[in-house]
Amino acid sequence: MLLKNKGFFLIDLLLSLSALLMLSLFFIPSLIDLKNQAWRQEIENQSYQILYEELQILSINGQVSSLNPILKNGIAYQINLKDADTFGQKEVCVKVENNSFYGEEEVCGLSE
Repeated sequence: MLLKNKGFFLIDLLLSLSALLMLSLFFIPSLIDLKNQAWRQEIENQSYQILYEELQILSINGQVSSLNPILKNGIAYQINLKDADTFGQKEVCVKVENNSFYGEEEVCGLSE
């Protein structure tokens, strides 16, 4: 019986490898995109964390800690202090500089 099935194993192997190749061609770009989205989300969360810390420092000391860029994980976060139009409040903005993964983004919040 095995003598009559010559080549069956080779055809079966080629079909399974081609199916595996098709699945990998579909899932690899999705995984790369998912990784980039996670990286962008991490940068956005970090900018909100810096904004929260700077707003706390502003409410305690009356000034931000520093206007120099903060470098975390190779990303530069620029802190800006602006006068808001409402009731003499200050507005603190954290700006993420342009890089390859994340475009220029600015997150702002008003002091209390």
